[in-house]
Amino acid sequence: MKAIIMLADGKSFSATALGVKGEAIGEVILNTAVVGYQEMMTDPANAGKILVFTYPLIGNYGVAPKFNESKKVWLAGLVIKEKTRIYSNWQAKASFDDFVKEQGLLSITGVDTRTLAVHLRQKGQMLGIISTESFDPKDLLLKIERFRKKQQESLLAQISVNKITHLGKAKAKKKIAVLDLGITRGIVKQLETLGLSLILLPYNTSAEEILRLKPDGLIVSNGPEEDSGLDVVAENLKRLINKLPILGISSGHQVLARALGAKLSKLKLGHRGVNYPVLSRAVYKGEITVQNHSWVVDIDSLNKIKGIKVTGFNLNDRTVEEMESKKMKLLGVQYYLTSPGFNEVNPVLKKFIKMLN
Repeated sequence: MKAIIMLADGKSFSATALGVKGEAIGEVILNTAVVGYQEMMTDPANAGKILVFTYPLIGNYGVAPKFNESKKVWLAGLVIKEKTRIYSNWQAKASFDDFVKEQGLLSITGVDTRTLAVHLRQKGQMLGIISTESFDPKDLLLKIERFRKKQQESLLAQISVNKITHLGKAKAKKKIAVLDLGITRGIVKQLETLGLSLILLPYNTSAEEILRLKPDGLIVSNGPEEDSGLDVVAENLKRLINKLPILGISSGHQVLARALGAKLSKLKLGHRGVNYPVLSRAVYKGEITVQNHSWVVDIDSLNKIKGIKVTGFNLNDRTVEEMESKKMKLLGVQYYLTSPGFNEVNPVLKKFIKMLN
């Protein structure tokens, strides 16, 4: 099925659709990871985006429900270079084709993703449209412009849990509240491994209601960045600072910084992949991290906040990766808290648990 992807600056690429017809508009982002396509597709942080995989061959190990990071695919569209004809993996339950069609995801293949990636690196992230219905450049650019001017609805109401949900051990020594902005299952699994009692909360849960639950600490999870619902989250967090220990992860880190009074700035090209080097000031030890974001906390505004210390930097561009306040018991990390290995827990989560004491 014939298809096209056109960027807001007029650059276009012909393609073939993988069985799903229609049109999708969203910001076009890159992910440089070699593996993990299913996890990226089901990551709520990518909601409403058109995702481009820079790795050229997709689908070679199939898909399985156990690798979903959330209940569904949140992408607006997907762009790949080549779809494998076969898949081989003892854990696979279905093919990549089956998964795309089941999720109703508008996906295209046959795109020169190397050239597309270079173009986005030079020009920066921008809106784009995938279409199997229209191939007229003027018509497609007009649709992009209309989308740009239209106020986008918040997706957090769909992504977050809609009611208080209890997970983990019912009778545990520590009870953690999780403000669900789009928390991935990988992080939930690690928290359960720590033997914690977890309370998943809707994104707009008030500060008063959170305090009534009497948690030992609060985690503000990862999720989409450019969402109007985050304004509500930031306002609620302002009333929780100094009331209980708080950990912010990725977009949760950003909204925590906003609640403190810091500003955010957008990168020309986001950090989206599995090999971003981070240097911790405390130990001068480099870590390779998984990241998925386009915004960063502005270091100048953060340095003006009393009691907050920047504890980690991105080694590539010196952007803020970690912040901490021992007095206020706050911890924020821009990168994802992935497990180091089978049934292992990320050191940052362990550090946060120690902070509860």
